[in-house]
Amino acid sequence: MSHRVNEQLLFNLVDLAGTFAFAISGATAARRCNLDLFGILAIAYITACGGGIARDLCIGAVPPAGLSDWRYLLTAVIAALLTIVAYPWVERLTYPVRLFDAMGLGLFAVYGAHKALVFGYNAEVAILLGMITAVGGGMARDVLLARVSIVLQQEIYALAALAGAALAVLGEYLHWPAVWATWLPILFCFGLRFASLHWHWNLPRFGRPRNE
Repeated sequence: MSHRVNEQLLFNLVDLAGTFAFAISGATAARRCNLDLFGILAIAYITACGGGIARDLCIGAVPPAGLSDWRYLLTAVIAALLTIVAYPWVERLTYPVRLFDAMGLGLFAVYGAHKALVFGYNAEVAILLGMITAVGGGMARDVLLARVSIVLQQEIYALAALAGAALAVLGEYLHWPAVWATWLPILFCFGLRFASLHWHWNLPRFGRPRNE
């Protein structure tokens, strides 16, 4: 019983850490677009909780945790306010939005897959919902900020989330210790995403012919 409680606590911490990282990503992007305070808070919350809300609706976990649990809203607001206060320092980071995106990506991919398995869904569904959890908020942010989502155009993003979710599901199926089943996929996803940023790895693109 104690082991199960500790495991659930670990996954809850992973979820809130992902919320915090994605909220910073959203707040930074909103600040760059010169949105007002409400706009920054709204974009931070949507970025942090949008993917999780989509996942919960898919698995029937209603009302979604992002709407019913006050901790998610509080975490997103704190992250957004800290970003506003420390914005000059945040901007000194290399690719700040993408850096915090990469952090949140691994955290959410693992938690999303875990929650789908807890609700009794199979490995395929868990992997896909892990990816949706990870990329959904960022896509919603980019749509609201009227730009093409990085999920669709730059570096390895959704693929990194898919790989992290798949490794997390494999770990749970093979009954790895909770720490290994959690942090190894998170680090793998973050490492793959960060490496793609650093070395500009991309999936193949298919441009228009020159005569068009």
